Amino acid sequence: MRTTEARAAGASVDPEPARDCPLCPRLVAYRAENRAAHPDWWNGPAPSFGDENARLLVVGLAPGRTGANRTGRPFTGDFAGVLLYQTLIKTGFATGRYDARPDDGLTLTDCMITNAVRCAPPGNKPETSEEAACRPFLGARLAALPRLQVIVTLGDVARRNVLRALGLKPTAAPGGHGARADLAGYTLLNSYHCSRLNTNTGRLTPSMFEAVFETARGLLGD
Repeated sequence: MRTTEARAAGASVDPEPARDCPLCPRLVAYRAENRAAHPDWWNGPAPSFGDENARLLVVGLAPGRTGANRTGRPFTGDFAGVLLYQTLIKTGFATGRYDARPDDGLTLTDCMITNAVRCAPPGNKPETSEEAACRPFLGARLAALPRLQVIVTLGDVARRNVLRALGLKPTAAPGGHGARADLAGYTLLNSYHCSRLNTNTGRLTPSMFEAVFETARGLLGD
């Protein structure tokens, strides 16, 4: 599929899945399990968050069980969100204060955040079939951002899914932290995921993470 065809296909799909999306039986069952234990949680596909006219899209892996699955906002309520939102504020892509709750008043500026898989998977590990089932929503999200120029992928799963959503091979852009590729009309920047594991082990430092978004800022200008 050529990239132009991928965009056309994405434009025919709603970029946000229904709250009761039935596509992935394992994730539906996990949602029901969490809903039974915590009926006050969001317990559904985490909707994208941010500016509908964004030039920057940040793509993560999937909601965390006690993060976006609980709060209903990407990277909100889990450790990864602290570094992500602090970095977005520091680099001018967010304003306000991150308080790990969806009503904290934080606003994204020229930026949107989404996930390759919208529902929380057991053990934070989606299956490849679940990635494929959710990919049309990612393609639709890309197609629905008319000013999109730069995509930051957080981790290899996000990178591969963005490439596939654009109708490209997963090898079309290199992996690794700080890797860059210009293709399909976008600039793709890859980062290690801002997970607790990566930051605690020093695989990803705040300065390394910030450098990726400084690059994005430089590409977009003021």
